[in-house]
Amino acid sequence: MELGLLYEIEAPQPWAGQHPWGQRTAERAAYRESLEQIVLADKKGFETVWCVEHHFREGRSHMPCNEVVLGALSQITKDIKLGFGVALMPHEFIHPARVAEKVATVDLLSGGRVEWGMGRSTPMEQIAFGVDRDRSKEKMCAAARSVVGMWEQEYYEEHSEHLDFPKRMVTPKPYQYPHPPAWMAASSADTARMAGENGLGLLCFSILQPLSKLKPLLDIYRQAQETATPLTSVRTNKAGIYTLVHCAESRSKFEQNRLWESMWWWYTTVAQFSIKWELAHLSEDDQKRAFPLLDKQARGDFDITQFDKEDMVIVGTPEECLEKFLKYEEVGVDQVLCYTKFGYLPHEAVMKSIELLGDYVIPELKRRGATRTAAGLGSAIRLAAQR
Repeated sequence: MELGLLYEIEAPQPWAGQHPWGQRTAERAAYRESLEQIVLADKKGFETVWCVEHHFREGRSHMPCNEVVLGALSQITKDIKLGFGVALMPHEFIHPARVAEKVATVDLLSGGRVEWGMGRSTPMEQIAFGVDRDRSKEKMCAAARSVVGMWEQEYYEEHSEHLDFPKRMVTPKPYQYPHPPAWMAASSADTARMAGENGLGLLCFSILQPLSKLKPLLDIYRQAQETATPLTSVRTNKAGIYTLVHCAESRSKFEQNRLWESMWWWYTTVAQFSIKWELAHLSEDDQKRAFPLLDKQARGDFDITQFDKEDMVIVGTPEECLEKFLKYEEVGVDQVLCYTKFGYLPHEAVMKSIELLGDYVIPELKRRGATRTAAGLGSAIRLAAQR
């Protein structure tokens, strides 16, 4: 199993100052620190850094232009793959030619290190861009087919229900041939099945759930892959799962690093954002049911360490983190997208976490993987000899 990273470039509120300088100061620090952390992760052997595309977020996800960030990373990193996590695909967000151009450009600049994730975003963003929500899945797939055509054909032309595009040479073409591996974001069983049916990698952004709930979703994905009709020209059958990760030399560092406070910040910001922008039409009781921990915490009935005890997050010493990563591997995860920079964790603590994971956990995961591969090859050779 591989370790990757997921970055949203957060600027947690409250900001230290009124508008305009509070937000600007926070964003400057967030971008500077994120790039530093990713450069270290590249040196420490992380597989992929996935950068989100989100618009109009407040405190979380101050990264609407992931192609710019990934372009910058292409020049200051050497080996780590650069993931669009994701490119928003429905036509109202962006013309397919622009997706083809920006993904291919980063692939060229990085010498072929791009992973192309695609997604539809959430109602709050869809509404702002006028996206036809009922047809957003259909449009995402149609746009993806257009992008692949623009990469593979010297001149591309399309006159369809969703796109009227005259014959043009779309430049540049990707570094990778025929194009970068393609993935799809999913947070439900239906979308996971859709990713599998289309021969796409799975980027699962369903977080803070027990592994017992994650395995059935992965099983649905794998089953759908068995009869897949690939949407693109590169079939991918891998599952990446995103969760909060923090590694420290000792658990005694957790309080100093503000880990539990940062974890609760993550949950509450997701809840408050969703209630404000996407669940405002629901009754108060329905909103509470959507995010039950808010009420539990207010009553003093919730212990934040439960996230850790039930392996919904991966926190601990290198030895403890390794043990938790192996549990994710057992249920079928190919890559954990480590969300290491969240909430109020100090920059130095995030750097130390990346260092420990790179120095101790990644080599051990690779060693165990090599041992399993060798054992599998040995069994195959013995079976062949018996025949």
